[in-house]
Amino acid sequence: MPQFDFTHVFWPQFIWLAIVFSVLFFGVVLPTLPKIGRVVDARENKITGDIDAAATAKTKSDDLMTAYDAANKKAHEDARTAINDAKNAAAISTEKKLIAAAAKVDEHMAKAQAELGVARSKAIAQIEAIATESAADIVEKLSGTRPAAALAASAVKSVLANA
Repeated sequence: MPQFDFTHVFWPQFIWLAIVFSVLFFGVVLPTLPKIGRVVDARENKITGDIDAAATAKTKSDDLMTAYDAANKKAHEDARTAINDAKNAAAISTEKKLIAAAAKVDEHMAKAQAELGVARSKAIAQIEAIATESAADIVEKLSGTRPAAALAASAVKSVLANA
């Protein structure tokens, strides 16, 4: 078999190897290598661009988050201030109402005290009149003579003053 005769086969096989290698190298590899290189470069550029875009987006989102936190904190502070202002206004309003109510109560109390004083004076005058009349009746029953009204009144007033 001629395939297995290795003494005469080396050079023709070597030549065919060189021809096939040259055809494959120059016909397939050399034309496709620049295309593959461009694809690899484009892919690398795309990945780098995506990574840069992601970093930019992360920076923007961090800035937005910081701004959101600051706005949220300010809103909370504004709300606390508004609540405190409302509490203070309510306290002042309540205090004014209490002062007005206390003034009305004091006014009513003064009127009541005045009316009570008038009623007390009337009651004391009536008590004195009754006591004077009773004292005059007692003296008349005991002595048989009715004392003068002025004398009985002065006696009752001195007894009431000492009591």
